[in-house]
This record gives sequence, structure tokens and C-alpha cells, in this order.
Amino acid sequence: MKSSWNEDEASKLNGDALKLRVYTSRLLGKEEDLVLHGGGNTSVKTKEKNIFGEEEDILYVKGSGWDLATIEEAGFAPVKLKVLLQMAELETLNDQEMVKYQRMAMTNPAAPTPSVEAILHAIIPFRFVDHTHADAVVTISNSKEGEKRLKEVYPNKVLIVPYVMPGFVLARQIYQLTKNLDWNTTDAIILQHHGVFTFHNDPKVSYERMVDIVTQAEEYLKNHGQFESATPKAKATDPRELAQLRKYVSDVRRKPVLAQLDDTSISVQFSNHPTLEKVANQGPLTPDHIIRTKRTPVILNGSHRDAINQYAQEYENYFRENDTGGLVCLDKAPRWAVWPNHGVVNLDDSLKNIQIIRDISRHTMKAILHAQALDQWTALSKTELFEMEYWVLEQEKLKKGSSSKPMQGRIALVTGAASGIGKACVEKLVAEGAVVAALDINPAITTIFKKEEVLGLVCDITNEQQVKDAIQKMVYRFGGLDMLISNAGIFPKSMTIAEMDPNTWSSSLDLNVTSHQKLLTLCIPYLEIGIDPAVVIVGSKNVGAPGPGAGAYSVAKAALTQLARVAAMELGEKGIRLNVLHPNAVFDTGIWSEQVLATRAKHYGLTVDQYKRNNILKVEVTSRDVAGLAITMLGSAFSKTTGAQIPIDGGNDRII
Repeated sequence: MKSSWNEDEASKLNGDALKLRVYTSRLLGKEEDLVLHGGGNTSVKTKEKNIFGEEEDILYVKGSGWDLATIEEAGFAPVKLKVLLQMAELETLNDQEMVKYQRMAMTNPAAPTPSVEAILHAIIPFRFVDHTHADAVVTISNSKEGEKRLKEVYPNKVLIVPYVMPGFVLARQIYQLTKNLDWNTTDAIILQHHGVFTFHNDPKVSYERMVDIVTQAEEYLKNHGQFESATPKAKATDPRELAQLRKYVSDVRRKPVLAQLDDTSISVQFSNHPTLEKVANQGPLTPDHIIRTKRTPVILNGSHRDAINQYAQEYENYFRENDTGGLVCLDKAPRWAVWPNHGVVNLDDSLKNIQIIRDISRHTMKAILHAQALDQWTALSKTELFEMEYWVLEQEKLKKGSSSKPMQGRIALVTGAASGIGKACVEKLVAEGAVVAALDINPAITTIFKKEEVLGLVCDITNEQQVKDAIQKMVYRFGGLDMLISNAGIFPKSMTIAEMDPNTWSSSLDLNVTSHQKLLTLCIPYLEIGIDPAVVIVGSKNVGAPGPGAGAYSVAKAALTQLARVAAMELGEKGIRLNVLHPNAVFDTGIWSEQVLATRAKHYGLTVDQYKRNNILKVEVTSRDVAGLAITMLGSAFSKTTGAQIPIDGGNDRII
């Protein structure tokens, strides 16, 4: 590891302690081998005057919920140092009380809750304190003879402390161990199975000590625990098999989850490890990860259903063996799966959570391979890990993040998604928590949506191979399919039947009917194993009230509606709901050019504005209005409705 300290950048901070604290915290946070997704914490001690003009010693410590990579001054909680040192002298203190009294000692009640390791930071008598979960150090610690090897790496000036739960117990242990310590002879503290603390009055020295400590561990692993890196080729993955796995995990978790395949070389190599069952079933890299990944992944040997059910049973046994009473068992579903010859599948209800699990699992796999090359991977015991997983403070973190949107974890496909109704549907689905594959023939579809929850795919919906490819990409990205909005269509130019040319007729039927049939046929195998699967077909008012000159369009939409009626009957026994939405006069869509709009208005002897509001309620119907109803039809309000045809037209006297 190299130091990223930049003297020019640091000098611009004019010696401001908190600004320097932010600067070096970000240097640490950008290194994934040091901290991941909110891990680690830092602090700085300062003197400030209170409103009475009295000078106080203040500890600014990283606040809960902040990430070192992006932390700002507002992310540090100011706590009275005297109170923290007094708390360290207490014989006992439960962690909930510790958090309460730390908050009471803050000089800014609007600041975030101080780190649970604030007392430990206070005990260390240096201005700057840095704490990370350095992979290389923890990997050595997690080897069979971890303590012995750590002493080989750090024979001098490093205090090595056996693992203790974070919080007050750890702070108290460090307080007792360092009562008579000559701090000038100590550059760092290593907490086994946990991480590293470095410290100094100079922020650069404290930061670079961390770099040096990690570098020594990396060099030791290179010389003693370097595993043979391979680039095995992943076995081709059947997308439906991935979707089936996602379904099993969702059933056990009792909520929809996403499933994303990681077939990078490290994942495939790990999945083929000769002692996979043994090394993967011991525990995470650090106990902090357990709240994200659970204690172990599921190993997919044989039947996926059997593997998931067995995992759930083993988790229940693990809970019963360690529950001392009064705890409620968390969900029993895995967060990642190791699939021999394929790699790893990460599982959670949002792409953000999946990214966190992916990063943690990759670092864990690398650490295990290093530790195995040393001698043997040895994580903490089940009891110690259970204590962390069911730690009251970790449970409170989960509760804070427990609220979810109505369609969280569900997967949708929308056609004709680059404009109008389709675009509005994508936006509404994402707002409701879903992830979406957005298909359109317009190349702009790949850049219209600036969110990772949307996979924009260029696709000619009349081209069966392109549709197949798009569905496969969607499944590899998200894990399956739950909801389909079949919306793509064209509105041909006005033409009487007597005038009808073959191309106008056939192109309308191809896109407005046949493409929907082919799309539905290709989606059914995934909808069958989807979560609360539902389909909305976008029809038209013209089905019930056709007009002269719109024969190609009206006939196609009528055929599409008949297709939907038959499909609703056929798919009902598979648990798939299918309903039809009949919009009318939605003029902010791709099929309504100014010319078409003017022509239709003239045909009825109306102005354009009159034509837009030519309904009983005298209102204009927008794409967002249609999208709102479409998403409602995909949701729980329509859970017992199928085969329905719902108008959204402001009221049409011919339909009524």
C-alpha cells in the first residue's frame, strides 16, 4: 500500500484539525482493502470554548451512518472528552446506555450519533486516531496460528489484543491493558479478527503508520500466503436457473430479492476450491460484515431448492443453539451463494445492498485464499459471531434501514420505454422501489435513465432474437422477472380501408399485436417463477370505440386485447395476473406527432386543445396518469383481478 498524502493539498487546510481529519479519513476510505461501506472510524481531539467562555477538550469522532470515503465535517460527532474518559472508568455499562450517555455528552445535538468506539478513541492519548479493518492484517489474524504470525510481522511497538466485542467491553479492555502502557513505545493496536488502530499528534504520521502496518502485512502474505491466482473460465449459466434460485431465496426471506451473478475470476476460483464446504462455512472476514452477509454463504451443490432449505434449517439451528432467550430470529435466507464452476450470486432487495455484499464477498474470498495458503482459514466461533449478529446496536441499525418501498426487490420489463407512457412507467416503477429493464428501438434508451435501477436496452421488439437477448441481459443483471408492461406500439397515419396499403396494415399488426405475443411467450418462463407476477397490456380506447381512418390501428389493438383475454385465462393457473389498460387521447407519447394530432382534431372538427380534452370530465390525460394506473394494476390493489379491461380516458361517451 502506498501513501496518498499530498503535501500541497494538506497545506491548503491551514492546519485546521477537523479539516485535516476529513482529509486523511478520505485517504483511508478510498482504500477498499482498509474499509468497506461504512466500516472503520477516525477521530481528532480539539479544544473549544463553550457558551460560558470555558475551554473544553472535545473529541470529534466519526458519526454513525457516515462513510470514510465521502465523510465531511458534518459527519463527525463532537463529544466532551472528559465524559468519555469517565465512562471508561466504569466497571460495567451496557451498550445502549453507552450510546445514550455519549449523545448526552455531545456539544451539538444535531450531529450524528458517535461511533460505538468513541470511548476507545478517547483513551488513546493522541490527537489523531485512525481505525480500519485492514484486509491483510485481519487475514493473518484469521489464519490458524494468527496471533503467532502477527507477532512475527510486528515484533515491536504494536499491541496485539485478543478479540472482544466492539463497544464498551472492548473500550474497557483497552483501558485496563493500557493503564501502565508507555504510549511512546506503541505505534499501533491490532485487535484480532477485527482491525487496526494507529495514532499520533500529527495526522500525516498517524495515516502513514496505518499504511506501513498494512504494507508489512501485505508483504508477509506475499512471502508466506500468496495463493496461486488463476483465471478459470466460468461455466455458462442458464438464466432461468438463476431466476429459480432467486425465487427460492425470496420465498425463504418472505420478500422479493434481486440476484446478481459475479463470475469474475476470483469468484470462480473460490467456487472451485477443493475444501469449499469447510472454508466457506466458518465465518466472515470481520464480525462487522455479518450484519450484511450473515455468517456464511449457501453452497449450491445439487438442487438449489434443497440447498436453500437446508441453509434455512441450519440457520434456525444456529439461532436456537445460541439464543439465550428473548431474541427474535432474523430471516433465514442467505445473502450470497457460492455456485461451483459458476462463481458467486449476491442476493438482497436493492442494487445498493447487492453492491455492498458483492464487495464484502470478494474481499472475504481473497482473504480466505490467502489464509489457506498460510496454513488454514480460522474465523471466530459461532457463539462470538452470533453475539455480533444479534448485538442490540446492530439490530437498531437494521431497524433504521428496515422501511422499504412497495415494490422493493421486484423486477419489471417495460417496452416502448424511451418516451411517453413507457418512460413514465419506468420512472414510476423506480419510484416505487422496483428495478426495470427498459426496452426501446431508440438508441437513446441507454442514456435516458441515469439510475442504476434501470437497464436501458436497445431492442426492436419485432425481432425475436433481440428480445431473447434483452431478457437474458435483464435476468443476469437483476435475477428474474416479476412484472411486464407491454406497451410498444405505433399509430399509423390515417387511412381508410379502401386506401389501405399492405405495408401500413402489416407493420401495425407486426408491432401492435404479434410482437406482444412473442414478448409474452418469451417472458412466461420467467414470470412463472416471479414474485407476485403480473402483466399489463397497453390497449386503446379504439378497441371499444373505433373511428374511421384508423382501421390498421384499431384492428391491431382489438386483436391485442383478445390475445390478452385468452392469455389471462391460460396464465391464471400459473398465478400470473394479466390485465389490459385502455388509454385514450394521451398526447405526450411517441405515436402522437403534431401532424397526427392536427389531422385527428381536424377530422372531428375540433381545435387541438378541444381535441385533447374531448371527454366527459374535460381533462387532459397524460402519460404519468396512465403510468400511475398501470403500476397500481401491477400492485396489491389488483392482486385478485385478472382479465380486466380498465379505461383511462377522462370518460368517453361511446365507451360508457
